[in-house]
Amino acid sequence: MGPAAAARFRALPQDARTLLAPLVETTWRFYLAAALLGAITLWGVVAYVLQFRFGLGRTGLNQPEYWGIYIIDFVFFIGISHAGTLISAILRISKAEWRRSITRSAEFITVLVIGFGAIQPIIDLGRPDRLLNVFTNAQLRSPLLWDVISIGLYFAASTIYLYLPMLPDLAIIRDAGIKAPRFYRFLAAGYGDTPDQRARLERVIGVLAIVVIPIAVSVHTVIGWIFAMTLRPMWHSTIFGPYFVMGAIYSGIAALLIAMVVLRRVYGLHDYFRPIHFDYMGRLLLLFSLLWFYFTVAEYLTAFYGAEPAEMRTFWAKVWGPFAVPFWTMVLCCFVVPLGLMWRKATRTPRGTLVASVAVVIGMWLERFNIVVPTSVNPRFEFEAAARYFPSWVELSILAATFSGFILLYMVATKFFPIISIWEMREGREASVREVSERVAGYLPPEPAAAD
Repeated sequence: MGPAAAARFRALPQDARTLLAPLVETTWRFYLAAALLGAITLWGVVAYVLQFRFGLGRTGLNQPEYWGIYIIDFVFFIGISHAGTLISAILRISKAEWRRSITRSAEFITVLVIGFGAIQPIIDLGRPDRLLNVFTNAQLRSPLLWDVISIGLYFAASTIYLYLPMLPDLAIIRDAGIKAPRFYRFLAAGYGDTPDQRARLERVIGVLAIVVIPIAVSVHTVIGWIFAMTLRPMWHSTIFGPYFVMGAIYSGIAALLIAMVVLRRVYGLHDYFRPIHFDYMGRLLLLFSLLWFYFTVAEYLTAFYGAEPAEMRTFWAKVWGPFAVPFWTMVLCCFVVPLGLMWRKATRTPRGTLVASVAVVIGMWLERFNIVVPTSVNPRFEFEAAARYFPSWVELSILAATFSGFILLYMVATKFFPIISIWEMREGREASVREVSERVAGYLPPEPAAAD
């Protein structure tokens, strides 16, 4: 940044200087973390190249377990993508003022994680070119086609929903000229932040907030239907649609809380991610831990009470059999830990919510494991030999690369775009002053008329 750009940067308001600092200041720790994450991602790419060259025999997939880690990751990452769209949109519609610091970071999670989730079924294919069959031989009766359509719409709507609220901030960066002027001039698209443009922008954002909610709900409902419309033990259930949507929001809240804690610490955003934000988000985490427990009990109680032999083989394999460790770890991480920490205000702190959120992320990944694997290896018609599944180093490498690739992209995004909305912070300050003045005016007598 040259002397002129530095002078313009210093002339910006305090909020803008604080929130744009990550774009112009990069420490050696950022490069070290990026190099480490890049190496893990590259290792996963090498593992996939070996799988592509030598076939799915390099994985632990077998008959009848055709899905394994890849489909678990697909459901898990698409679920995390609900962090931005649903949380941000619902808070905007409800006019929750405390949302202003967290919506942008949530929306970035949505857009960046969708791609990592959507690519998992392609990795699961021995021949990725067969993906074209979904389009060239489309069957409207197939939930797979519904899934492709809903994820495509979701990605497009979420990208627009992220980009439009960023226009005022992109215009600030463009006018200050602190970084890549041509790049930000292109992205700002001539936005001038006039009162007329701002009014139209807010109207469009309001409409998008309403539109993206049913799209987001449809995505994980359809993913749940992919399982529920298959006649497999403990899959063929009417509860799967809402169960998957609830689980997606639950894991999304946890992912957002982890991002908030990390951003707060790394970029010194303590004044923007305040204790009240963690208190309110912790309450949401508590609510969804109770909802998760309700849906899980409803699912397993129905299977147990029906006592169908095929269902019971899968049930006992989870509760008391070879999958008991991942099952009870899931219960511990998704219910016991978040409930124990989030029901008390004293532990709804950045540290407490971080511990609870990490537990929820682990537990929700294990939940997808407990849905996919035990049913697959316990089909309705028993095979002569008991099926086994354990992921190979190739699958685990691709799993690690998926997580590291997402984190790396999120890190890079913070170096090009303000992770907290500058204009919304300014608007919130103005609104708070106006609200206080109006409230105080209601307690005072009318101002005396001026003497003639």
